[in-house]
Amino acid sequence: MKTLTAQAPAASWMYDVVLKVFACMVNIFFREIQVRGTRRVPASGPIILVAGPHANQFVDSVILMRVLRSLNRRVSWLMAEKSFHRPFIGSMANLMGAVPISRAMDVAKSGKGTIYLPDPASNPLLLKGIGTDFTGPDFQPGCSIYLPSINGESQKLDIAQIHGPDMISLKLAPVHSDAIFQLTGGNSLTSESLPGYQGSKYKVAPHIDQTNVYNAVFQRLESGGCIGIFPEGGSHDRTSLLPLKAGIAIMALGSLARGTPVTIVPVGMNYFSAHKFRSRAVIEFGDAVSIPASLIQDFQAGKKRDAVGNVMSRISEALTSVTVSAPDYDTLMLIHIARHLYLNGMFHHCSNAKPSLASTTELNRRLLKGYNNYSHTPEMMLLTKNLKAYRASLRKFQLTDRQLLATTSDHTHFPLVFLLPKLLYRLLKLVILSILTLPGLLLFSPVFLLTSYISRRKTAQALAESSVKVRGFDVMATWKILISGGLAPLFYTFYAVVAVVLNTHNHAYGCFPAGTPTWAIVLSTYAILPSITYAALIFGEQGMDLLKSLYPLVLSVSPRSASMLKELRAERQRLVLQVQETVNLFGADLFPDCDEVEKWRLRGPRSMYAYVSPLSENQDLGNLDEFI
Repeated sequence: MKTLTAQAPAASWMYDVVLKVFACMVNIFFREIQVRGTRRVPASGPIILVAGPHANQFVDSVILMRVLRSLNRRVSWLMAEKSFHRPFIGSMANLMGAVPISRAMDVAKSGKGTIYLPDPASNPLLLKGIGTDFTGPDFQPGCSIYLPSINGESQKLDIAQIHGPDMISLKLAPVHSDAIFQLTGGNSLTSESLPGYQGSKYKVAPHIDQTNVYNAVFQRLESGGCIGIFPEGGSHDRTSLLPLKAGIAIMALGSLARGTPVTIVPVGMNYFSAHKFRSRAVIEFGDAVSIPASLIQDFQAGKKRDAVGNVMSRISEALTSVTVSAPDYDTLMLIHIARHLYLNGMFHHCSNAKPSLASTTELNRRLLKGYNNYSHTPEMMLLTKNLKAYRASLRKFQLTDRQLLATTSDHTHFPLVFLLPKLLYRLLKLVILSILTLPGLLLFSPVFLLTSYISRRKTAQALAESSVKVRGFDVMATWKILISGGLAPLFYTFYAVVAVVLNTHNHAYGCFPAGTPTWAIVLSTYAILPSITYAALIFGEQGMDLLKSLYPLVLSVSPRSASMLKELRAERQRLVLQVQETVNLFGADLFPDCDEVEKWRLRGPRSMYAYVSPLSENQDLGNLDEFI
């Protein structure tokens, strides 16, 4: 594969045109995008945007490019070189001035034989092979060895020296428990490998010289440009940040050492079901990363490892402050349920109060931090146990917490005669919305079906090629947008041709006025069909929301399930109080603004909810729809 070099960004008008097209597609896909902290982005001067988690492949870049453009800034992204070789995507990346970066994982090859540590206790740097040929052209000092992925993560070993066809010295001893298990068959480096252990399969990747990449970045920054990077190294759908690559620290220190006053701004990409159509997102800019002059001096003096490590710690901490990073999916789901319960306790007296997405994200982050800090305490352990039991009860009824809440209040005390009219009304409304959606659904069902089929195939392909993805959802939104955006114009053209052909047969059997010119039919088709498509999307969205609200009503109508729901609602109310008590117990220790809320509002419990806190930051842009 030919190595690419960074190209200068396209003319500003072309950049804006391409961005506008993609931004419109993203705006249709997402129901709501909110932005916070844009005041932290300098109006001029060199900037490095550090964004994460990279949960939505190319969509992340488009969203941030549009936000930056609203601030009169254009951004050049560092993008995997293999993406430049993809049809269409590569062309668009070149137009937008993206910088290609080669990744070892993209060119790694399966190695021959297996590898293991023969004497991990006394010499953990010595790697031995069985049926290997380390003297081959793929093995050189500086190359990397990748072990098979475990739980979506592959461990990497760097080669220091080749001793023969079956013997290698490593630069650093493996420290991760997965790598130790794969190379020894045991759980520690303090004992010899298990007798008869046959080692692990592996992949080998060459050392890649990134000098051209760094030079391209330095040039963009020296000219006052904006560089964007996802330091995790690739997109993924995990609930926590992947280990950050050190390249971002080298770029920052290198630029500062050259006298370029670069500003490093962390950006949190927080999604709510990122792969689903009409989902929501919160984009949050954090405080600039501070790099002391002493670290720049260390970098210039040759103490690069220490300086880079220190900067990486600062960047990781800054990125963590603007993201919601849970250790696993179950923990994230418990945090979401706890948030619902806590908000219900705060706003039960105010039916019209609805927190913003940005505030919801902040509360998720605070609850998660509280959980991580106090998970060992008896109070938090008891709450976790009760939340898990409550979640299991919800799954039994196939309900969400929001749906269970919809069965309370006016449903609880009203007799059946009042619930049935409400159910019938919603059914009638659903039928009407279905009728309004039907024309667009029928006309473009091939697009919907093909988009779903191809995006799932692409997801499976990406999952098979990755060592960090869990279900591959990070690529699904990208392919849905690209495929539907490409297929829709083709189908509009097809229907325009059909309309012209029908006009030649007795004016479409009398549907078209006599003498209607062909150009009028074509223009009308291109004007009407997109409107029908958009109407189908909007009515379909409302219909799906309404459909989800029917199930709790049906359960409430049934006497048997209504009784069980009543018990579950009582359990929920007890949990609301328990969550509030736990927050009140630990919240003020972590967040100084917790105690201030009660004084400010003069009602309600102490709160860790940033939306009502006097110390919280106002949203700068609110909903991104205004700018797309």
